[in-house]
Amino acid sequence: MHGRKLNRSRIPGIRGRAGGAALALAIMLALAVLPTGSAQAQTFTTFDSPGAGTGPFQGTAGLAINTAEDIAGAYVDANSVYHGFVRLANGTITTFSALGAGKGALQGTAGVSINTGLQITGLYIDASNVYHGFMRAANGTITEFDAPGGGKGVFQGTIPVGINATGLITGDVFYGASDASHGFVRLGNGTIKEFDVPGAGTGTHQGTFPIGINSAGAVTGTYKDKNAVYHGFVRAANGSITKFNVKTVGAHQGTSGISINTAGTITGTFKDTSNATHGFVRTASGTISTFDPPGSMGTFPASINTAGVITGAYTIASGGFQGFERAVNGTITTFVVPGASPGGWLAFLMGPQHNLPLGTGGLSINTAADIAGTYSDASNVYHGFLRTP
Repeated sequence: MHGRKLNRSRIPGIRGRAGGAALALAIMLALAVLPTGSAQAQTFTTFDSPGAGTGPFQGTAGLAINTAEDIAGAYVDANSVYHGFVRLANGTITTFSALGAGKGALQGTAGVSINTGLQITGLYIDASNVYHGFMRAANGTITEFDAPGGGKGVFQGTIPVGINATGLITGDVFYGASDASHGFVRLGNGTIKEFDVPGAGTGTHQGTFPIGINSAGAVTGTYKDKNAVYHGFVRAANGSITKFNVKTVGAHQGTSGISINTAGTITGTFKDTSNATHGFVRTASGTISTFDPPGSMGTFPASINTAGVITGAYTIASGGFQGFERAVNGTITTFVVPGASPGGWLAFLMGPQHNLPLGTGGLSINTAADIAGTYSDASNVYHGFLRTP
């Protein structure tokens, strides 16, 4: 449904945050033996935002897709400044920037999530390197906002990561000397409610990290406890919180919920005691199953649609990434955008705290199983793509 950036801060198995974070993928245990999808009919449409740079680690990132096949994302220009964009289903691309966004290198605006009403949420970094949230309406009007507790220090502030069909927004708030994270939900009227999962740590880079929100307002994510162990959670629309774990693990390992669909099914990642990363699916009743694409060196689900189809990325032996689609019956089909490089992990979105894979990464899937994502070419330039069945 909504896009999930690959973010190395909150996710065990991708390695820590360089001062702030925004979204994306994590870990899991137990390899499941699943059938592999054979090459099936699929079409790739690649695109670049106007103004996108063409140098290494510049370019276009497709981050989120809605039911109508509209795509939101971000691009980095030739001066390493970030801007948001929306690509309509007819291919028209409109770029935008928040009024308060900084204009220096690794500053700017990123569209992170889009809903059926063409509302887009995301973040911008100002000239002082402080994070702020925004909501862009279908008519292009941008409303900037900060959670009441948002810090004003470097790489502190408010980081929206998801928006649902009714305009509810969820994300993180970083503040205080320890730079711990707290969750928030922003209502349609602009009211912001912060929350913490019971047991979340209050130390450096600990706390509560919401990542996905569904149409009912249920939020999933991860929290890091005082022992640096990650745990999954789901917060219902009424505020009640249920915690879950794939399996007991140690420090810097554990469970992260990433995306939640209308039925309450969650996909995410888990890092096991061998520090291997796997994907998981958790039903609304709490049943958890695990999975990995064949040959995966690390599995990172990013998005689940209403039917329960999942997309994401997985590492291959060379260190690069390929995309995958997991059907409801467990069949996994892997894919690579023509022209994509084998790649590896390198910074793209607003510095080392926001990362996308080199190679191919499926980042968001809609109800029709259309997938939006990003790939890098042989010159390490990023491009957006749309994959249709």
